[in-house]
Amino acid sequence: MAEIEPLRALRYAPEVVGPLAEVIAPPYDVIDAELRAELVAQSPYNVVEIDLPEDPAGGDRYLHAETLLDHWRTQGALVEEREPAFWALEQRYVAPDGTAQRRRGVFARVRVTDYGPGRIRPHERTHPGPKEDRLRLTRATRANLSPIFTLFPDPDGAAQAVIDRAAAGVPAAEADDHEGTANALWRIDDPAAIAALQAALADAELLIADGHHRYETARAYAEEIGGEGPHRYVLMLLCSLSDPGLLVFPTHRLLTGLAADRSKQEAIRDTLARDFEIEAVDRDRLEPRGDAAGRTQLGYMDSFHRQPYLLTLKDQAIADAALPGKPDPYRRLDTAVLEALILKGALGMTEDDISQLAGLAYSKSFDDAVDAVETGRADACFFMRATPVDQVRAVAETGESMPPKSTFFHPKIPTGLLFNLLQ
Repeated sequence: MAEIEPLRALRYAPEVVGPLAEVIAPPYDVIDAELRAELVAQSPYNVVEIDLPEDPAGGDRYLHAETLLDHWRTQGALVEEREPAFWALEQRYVAPDGTAQRRRGVFARVRVTDYGPGRIRPHERTHPGPKEDRLRLTRATRANLSPIFTLFPDPDGAAQAVIDRAAAGVPAAEADDHEGTANALWRIDDPAAIAALQAALADAELLIADGHHRYETARAYAEEIGGEGPHRYVLMLLCSLSDPGLLVFPTHRLLTGLAADRSKQEAIRDTLARDFEIEAVDRDRLEPRGDAAGRTQLGYMDSFHRQPYLLTLKDQAIADAALPGKPDPYRRLDTAVLEALILKGALGMTEDDISQLAGLAYSKSFDDAVDAVETGRADACFFMRATPVDQVRAVAETGESMPPKSTFFHPKIPTGLLFNLLQ
């Protein structure tokens, strides 16, 4: 079972740094150069300075993060809590479909273990580059700067009840992020509430929703240091699988390098004609809504003809044959079928090509993906439907990891609300 404990959080001191909204940031892996500059312009204390560090003098950026974090602590911009506590987080946001939503979870420190049944499970494959970057940053700062977003089963609602009771009071901190999500924090330090939450989570198997690279970094760092201590734990935001505000959205696949290679265009055309029922549709039907028979369904448009198509797999046996040895839930995963039949099959991509984004890119926005095709930024796009949470869990329970970017959990958990020290 996963070991879940309250933490002595390191927190921003608003009397020194100003409003919390000005110092938080999205996770590092969704920040481009333009957004980073905007965040730094908000405040010299913005967390991006240590979570995605750049040394103005051109020196070692990890040393810059270490030096700056130490300086912030010395001057009182960051203060460590005197007693351990859980922290309830509420996020109010507008979903991509325009509906108002609310999602709640709880910050805790969780003991790092190997993946396995009854403990912690991943759901997506990871890449070596980001893990090396995060490991070097962890060595420098000796802290978890950005939380891992993790899901847990809560069939009787016992854990959610503790979180909801905490959220009925006055928040300890509030901050709107750059996308307009309203974040509110409550400290859970009552011994009875802590005990109730730990009891509710005692047998929970945790499923990583976002932050696989950070978790594997935490595991590598714990083994590197060795022995017992705070380095054996990692900062997580735990959210119930039953929370009605837990929504998953699709990530669309953009292809490049097709314009100069007619053979690849023909390979896609031939594979689609062989394996899929093809229906010409209007643009508003490019996002697949699912087939009544449960077959894989994709949207497709290229920059050469700009005709939207809805693609439905002719027979599940096609996916079964393309994914031999894979468990049934995995063979029914739209992203896995696309990877096997098109990316690896028709286009001959390798795991390394996919990992290094050679001829492949991702878009979380339907409008952006359409624009990429229509303007020629991408040669083609496969439009995906959201993977249901139950399917994410079913695949994870088989021990299989999904292809990269199979899920898009919205909203992201901001970096900078809390930090977890590792020494």
